[in-house]
Amino acid sequence: MSSRGARPSSPPSSLERPASQDSMEDYWSEVKNIEEDGEQGHEDLLERGSMDEAELEEAWLQEAGLSTLVSGELGEGPAEALLSTLTRSQAAMVKKRVDNYTLTMRKRNKQPARHVQDVFSTPDTLLVDPIPPVSPKSPNGHMASRCIHRTSSRVRPAFPSFSPVERRVSECPPSQDTSDTLSFEVPYSEGVTAHRRGRQGDCQDCQRIRRDDPDLPTFQLPRPKLGLTHIQDLSCADMKKIGYISLIELTTFYDCLGIELKRNRAARSKARESGIFGVPLTTLLENDQKKFPGSKVPLVFRKLLSKLEQTGLQTEGILRVPGSASRVKHLRQELEQKFYEERFDWEQVRHNDAAGLLKMFIRELPYPLLTLQHLPAFAAAQSVSSPRHQIQALHLLIMLLPEPNRDTLKALLEFLRKVVAYEEKNRMSLWNVSMIVAPNLFTYRGKNAKHEEMQAAAGAAHLVRLLITYQELLWTVPCFLISHVRKLNEASKKPPTSEKTKRKLLMMRKRNAEKTERSELTDLREGVIRVHAPLQAKISMAIQLDNETKAKDVMARFDYENGLGTRSTSQRPVQYLFEVGGNIGERCLDPETHLLDVYHVNPHCEWLLKPTTT
Repeated sequence: MSSRGARPSSPPSSLERPASQDSMEDYWSEVKNIEEDGEQGHEDLLERGSMDEAELEEAWLQEAGLSTLVSGELGEGPAEALLSTLTRSQAAMVKKRVDNYTLTMRKRNKQPARHVQDVFSTPDTLLVDPIPPVSPKSPNGHMASRCIHRTSSRVRPAFPSFSPVERRVSECPPSQDTSDTLSFEVPYSEGVTAHRRGRQGDCQDCQRIRRDDPDLPTFQLPRPKLGLTHIQDLSCADMKKIGYISLIELTTFYDCLGIELKRNRAARSKARESGIFGVPLTTLLENDQKKFPGSKVPLVFRKLLSKLEQTGLQTEGILRVPGSASRVKHLRQELEQKFYEERFDWEQVRHNDAAGLLKMFIRELPYPLLTLQHLPAFAAAQSVSSPRHQIQALHLLIMLLPEPNRDTLKALLEFLRKVVAYEEKNRMSLWNVSMIVAPNLFTYRGKNAKHEEMQAAAGAAHLVRLLITYQELLWTVPCFLISHVRKLNEASKKPPTSEKTKRKLLMMRKRNAEKTERSELTDLREGVIRVHAPLQAKISMAIQLDNETKAKDVMARFDYENGLGTRSTSQRPVQYLFEVGGNIGERCLDPETHLLDVYHVNPHCEWLLKPTTT
């Protein structure tokens, strides 16, 4: 199990290692270096006792935005709206969680706040597929022999046609999940039906690539007409909803693969509120933002990465060759005392010192970078046989991470990609880098035989390899999640129940309609939008859309109208087109976005030209 616990006391001998896997000397050498540093794992964060089932389910429902299902306060609120937008498989998973909570509470002789039948009015036979049960696999255990996770057939998996919510909104054009393209249109749980139904030979993805293959497949990002959307392109409110949906989808996805998704239970631990090492990311950012508003990654972390990029990218053995342990500890003490006073001398820091401090910073975070509650889900991804499914699981997990963790992880992965790019000079391949970083992100308890520990180590390194290789894909929000958010936002706009409120709302709408008709009559024509640019001389412009109009065309037209077409773009911040309101909070549009498609998907949004906040 992945935890903040002890590591194996020694690496397996060469005779104990699987012949099919690459050498893991770098991994075990890094483990030895960590042990020699004398650091203690954060075992106090984990409670040894098993987590109570009711508490486990309640924690899951709370993180999924469905806490009112057990609090007894469910009404016409966000939880009801979220439930109304779930797919059949997702709704069945939520029902299963509520059922388990209800059963556990009854065993305690306590009446649950709400019975599951009050939450789901649809009969059980319509919510749950008539599917043979799949033997669950725990992240800490093994898959039962009857699980059909690996096959040898080349038949493409079948996709279910059922969808309880009318798909009026579509972010991506329908596409097949070919060997070199990942489809973002269909929820990942709907693409693994072959696992649920137990049909031998239906899941081509499970045997396409083996984990020990030296080369990873190249997946192409889809190019939807509504444009690619990266995490930083969405508002915080919409990303919060993305997190709710991603947890439900990840749990459903793992269930379809026969994996039981478990959670770690965090005990209360008093963390430092000042300093650098051993301080929570949120606290570090709060302190940093007092001096540098808008900081998304801890300043000391950025500085260490910058130092390594300046002095170490072309150095042989970067990250692998350790610095002097005593010297690194001395530098750590100086950083604690002098960094925020801007008295720390960075010239004294060598590249191997910076690497040691960077890895120490990650290891000593009081709460893991991948988060304590989601470490078991990351560990479970190691057991998935197909890189395609592993990437899909990691994709959902990245959507789940808190913003500080996600931004810090992205900064780390971007740096690691630069290290790999200089492989010819620094002799650090993708696999070498992955083996060095893995024991700093994942730690394991040595309860099993050394051979099994070796398998876990290789799996952790492989996950890091996937994170580095596919980071652009992983930080792109899947179309089906954005579509789900649009439906959720629409479902949340409930009509008022009070007659007085209804009359007031109708009067407001009438006044707004009259005002719009007088001031922007031309905008009422089909396919005409009005774009506002408050930071430019020409602050508003009506634009007739056609099938070829893209966001970059509007950006260029405003530049031309404001006399900026010939001015160097490096002298001014680039302004992007945003869709604001309607069925989305705010979304920065990819320059290749076809605007007429956005207009049809979100006809009531406003169009705004402005710089990004990142």
